[in-house]
Amino acid sequence: MTPFHQVTGVAAPMLAPNVDTDVIMPKMFLKGVDRSGLGEGTFNLLRFSDGKPNPDFILNQDGYRDASFLVVGPNFGCGSSREHAVWGLQQLGIRALIGTTFAGIFNDNCANNGLLTISLDPAVVSELATVVADDARNDLTIDLAAQTIRFDRGHRAIAFDIEPDRKEAFLTGRDFIASTLVFADDIRVFETRHRAENPWIA
Repeated sequence: MTPFHQVTGVAAPMLAPNVDTDVIMPKMFLKGVDRSGLGEGTFNLLRFSDGKPNPDFILNQDGYRDASFLVVGPNFGCGSSREHAVWGLQQLGIRALIGTTFAGIFNDNCANNGLLTISLDPAVVSELATVVADDARNDLTIDLAAQTIRFDRGHRAIAFDIEPDRKEAFLTGRDFIASTLVFADDIRVFETRHRAENPWIA
């Protein structure tokens, strides 16, 4: 995973509730044998109409085309468990999602792949969305170590909570396997001792 420390970028408001994984990554983009091309698939049916960019979709509008963050509505990522939705968002350049609630499996997929999700009170999300809807004030900075979001040209800040283990994983860029390998020497010591103490085990 790419470590996440302090990231500054444009935030786009997408406040529709219950945006499911089929909207994020339509099923026609699940046919590949690898992860290539998923950026094109992300929000494809919203981003394009008759093969042309849909001017009404926020990520096609001036000031939002290179968004790093999405301010999203409740229950974002519901529906199927397709991990492609997370991979596609990352290929599109999205580093974090800010909302009230996220679907459970989707939220876990985000954590396992390095896409930060931040849950805030509805009133705070609404306030943040109102600010970033103004393309003159749509940049923000997420400081994971400090657990803050600075917005409105840096004049305001919001604190957020995150599980300590998840925070550590994002800061170090370690997935589950890499986190386990931190203890590789201890594991080898245990294996050697266990074999010596239990020679009947093949």
